[in-house]
Amino acid sequence: MVTDTLPPIGFSGRADTIRAALDDLPADALAITNLTNVRWLTGFTGSNASVAVLPDRLVLVTDGRYRERAADELATAGVDGEVVIGFTQAEQHDALVQQFRGIERVGAEAGSLTHARWTALAADLPLVPADGLVEDGRRSKDAGEVARIAAACRCADAALAEVAPQLGGGMTEADVRMELEYRMRRHGADGPSYDTIVASGPNHAARPHHEASGRTIVEGDTVVIDVGALVDGYHSDMTRSYVIGDPTQQQTEIYDLLLGIQRAGIDAVRAGVPARDVDATCRDLIADAGYADWFVHSVGHGVGLLIHEDPFESPASTSELRVGDVVTVEPGLYRVGFGGFRIEDLVEVTEAGCRTLTASPKDSPCPPSPPTT
Repeated sequence: MVTDTLPPIGFSGRADTIRAALDDLPADALAITNLTNVRWLTGFTGSNASVAVLPDRLVLVTDGRYRERAADELATAGVDGEVVIGFTQAEQHDALVQQFRGIERVGAEAGSLTHARWTALAADLPLVPADGLVEDGRRSKDAGEVARIAAACRCADAALAEVAPQLGGGMTEADVRMELEYRMRRHGADGPSYDTIVASGPNHAARPHHEASGRTIVEGDTVVIDVGALVDGYHSDMTRSYVIGDPTQQQTEIYDLLLGIQRAGIDAVRAGVPARDVDATCRDLIADAGYADWFVHSVGHGVGLLIHEDPFESPASTSELRVGDVVTVEPGLYRVGFGGFRIEDLVEVTEAGCRTLTASPKDSPCPPSPPTT
């Protein structure tokens, strides 16, 4: 396992952090129903659970499939919590409600609960919205979390290093996607972090989130490859762009422009900097170069247990970067008829600035020559 030599994740103390955050809300306890937040808090990785964070204890409610697994995962995580089993949804509902008897105000995750689930819980509990507490805690990754993200980056880097030399050798977009995902697993990943993007040619490469197709990659194409791996629940995210064969003057000029802008974006990543300022750094440089309408998305986002999470580096962001954030920097330029380029790295915000976690070469849009047979 790729995680055997990685430092542990610091689950211990997270419940206390959430309890302390409740002091700023009109809530005395918290019902956690979002599975990503359940995992971050307890280490439980199953597909069905809720957690009651009470003033003096923590209780995880799940179904009979996970009786032993839940207990083992909480113990491995060092989480002092009780596991309660409900064999039906009604029993699980009652078991969760029972934990909050005597609590005057129960915070709940209104943003992720369905209307039906909120209504059912509110019929039995004095619910108040309490969104964002766990999400805010999830932002600052500890050493174990960063190590898993970095391991996922290494898996993707290794796979891309093996597949990039084959571009232009008759492979289709779908061939490249399958090879990358297979090779990431061979290098220790649990799987791809998301549906791998392979976009080629004057039309497909102009679509930032193109789905890989049966189109054969040919001479003259720009090719955008957005690839990430998943390791122990943690994601990586990286994009590299290529030209098949000798690039034209326009392709070279646009790629070099984008590369300089992306590096400026990375340089802008610092603790205390508004996330929107990282976006503005890249966006303004793109506009100054006359390509404002070639840039159609934001500059980046947080990465962790989800591939897209806070903080978002966009013009609408109200967040400031903080130590422990792991974020992408991924400006891109796209135009139907030309194709497109995107360059994306994943960086950790540190006390000294930031540390780049992705390592695949990006100095040139040209892949290595295909291997000879």
